[in-house]
Amino acid sequence: MFKYFIYKFGEFWVNRLPLRMSYRIAVFISDCQYFLSFRDRRAVKNNLRVILKSEENIDCLAREVFRNFGKYLVEFFRMANEIDENFIKERVKIRNLEFLPKLLKEGKGVIILTGHVGNWELGAVALALLGYPALAIALPHKERPVNDLFNRQRESRGVVVVPTHQAIRRGLNALKNNEMIGVVADRDFTAKGEVFDFLGRKTLIPKGAAIFSARTGAPLLPVFLVREKDDTFTLIINDPIYPPQVSTKEMVDKEILLSIMEKYKSVLEDRIREYPTQWLMFREFWVN
Repeated sequence: MFKYFIYKFGEFWVNRLPLRMSYRIAVFISDCQYFLSFRDRRAVKNNLRVILKSEENIDCLAREVFRNFGKYLVEFFRMANEIDENFIKERVKIRNLEFLPKLLKEGKGVIILTGHVGNWELGAVALALLGYPALAIALPHKERPVNDLFNRQRESRGVVVVPTHQAIRRGLNALKNNEMIGVVADRDFTAKGEVFDFLGRKTLIPKGAAIFSARTGAPLLPVFLVREKDDTFTLIINDPIYPPQVSTKEMVDKEILLSIMEKYKSVLEDRIREYPTQWLMFREFWVN
């Protein structure tokens, strides 16, 4: 319950302060967290070393990761009260939105694929407010009150949240009905992923997005909401990734899944290399 009260306290004050002041307070708290949390600081630095292949400015860059996470929380807790169509119009630039109506016309649904880059939660809300709501697959928090708090923020703006234990059934049904589902594909929470070379080191990559695509024929559409220097955003929509044309029997073949995963793994790598301080990964990510 301690986490719940911390998050609830943060939500209360964030919604009573101007956005810029909330950002400043978040940056201050994030700097304190950077110095006090040895394990998180070490994990972030190690991740940056893998991405950048360099020690140059590693302390400053790691602190920026913490600050970006603080800003992410500010935006997350303001979603229910402040994030609306005007916010999207004024603060979000959009690239390649035309992909979505074209893909939905194909009738197989769309798998929105993203990573822990920028503000993925706000990205889902932006799509919903633009008229493209998605069923978002999310790992439930261990504490029920915290989970309910987070889901209330997500669902306040049209995002339907599905826990991972219901993901396959509800995800397949949504795609069958030509709807959109959202999957965060850069971290495996189940230990059932596949080992890939990712950013030059071995790690587990989740295969859920590939399974959905292979079973239904639905295209994967990589989407990332990244932060600009002035704390506005760009919604980047990449070219769609189509699964191979295979028979029903072949859809569960491991080689098919790996070929799909290889394609979206490369897109994730490109975005993380481009925005290394916006990859909000606070754990030791590698398996070797």
